[in-house]
Amino acid sequence: MLEHAASGEVRFAETAPPHFEAAAPAPRLRIGLLNNMPDTALVQTERQFRRLIGTDVELSFFSLASVPRGPLARAHLDRFYAPHIALPSAGLDALVITGSEPKAARLDEEPYYADFTEVVDWAARGTVSTLFSCLAAHAAVLHLDGIERRPMATKFSGVYSCAASSVHPLLAGMSPVMPVPHSRWNDLPESELTAKGYTVLRRSEDVGVDLFVREGASLMVFLQGHPEYDADTLAREYRRDVGRFLDGSRDTCPGLPENYYTDDSTARLEAFAALARLRRAPALHADFPAMDATPPRPAAWQDGAARLFRNWLSLVAANRALRMASEAVA
Repeated sequence: MLEHAASGEVRFAETAPPHFEAAAPAPRLRIGLLNNMPDTALVQTERQFRRLIGTDVELSFFSLASVPRGPLARAHLDRFYAPHIALPSAGLDALVITGSEPKAARLDEEPYYADFTEVVDWAARGTVSTLFSCLAAHAAVLHLDGIERRPMATKFSGVYSCAASSVHPLLAGMSPVMPVPHSRWNDLPESELTAKGYTVLRRSEDVGVDLFVREGASLMVFLQGHPEYDADTLAREYRRDVGRFLDGSRDTCPGLPENYYTDDSTARLEAFAALARLRRAPALHADFPAMDATPPRPAAWQDGAARLFRNWLSLVAANRALRMASEAVA
């Protein structure tokens, strides 16, 4: 307020400033990663999803005890992971579930399937959103809606152009067509997904459905591709599969990942593959062209992958706020 001094000057009276209550900051998102990848990819997958999820959230790791593990992987899990039975008490907002390399003819015959379906049922009511990666997506839709994956004659391996087919906040700010790595022997029929109420958000003319969702109490997000992959992941998988061909544990020599290698790398690797088919023997693996001598193209999918996960985390935060407001009113 104003007051007049004896000299006639006007000055501000010394009064206490108004007090405003600062809004309490929203708690950090709590995200879980149920990592079912095989031992050779366990830590790499952990790192890939940690990179995409970022450091602004609390990220916790979980595992299924029914996934077979070797001693080194078991030691890592015992030190850094909690068992899946701890999920309901972990206070998570959202969950990411990865797949595991299949051993049985059917997913519902895998030793971990009963534990996996228990987690899916809990996640459907206990999380704001759950994201399923590749084979985990196949196992989830089998359990939820009886949709069976279909084996393909050849493996989808490479980087493929995937076009948006629906408008959704998950795709906000992204180009209508995005490159996405895929690496799988099986596919989910789009017609069966849509008939059961799933919404396909992105698809490829070459490899079918890429990204789809199931709306409900928890937003379920399904990826048939691998946006989390590092630049060299497909190269490492290709080397692994060539090694399996050379040692006799697979029948056919794998094809090169599509739309992935530089022209020079393609020529060198195709020459070696021709030799491998002609002189198949484990010893030939020593002549495999080195990784640094056969580089892939730049990883053009990684910016889109980062945006997809930022959008997902924003959705999780917004839907958590809505759920908390609804619970407060109730």
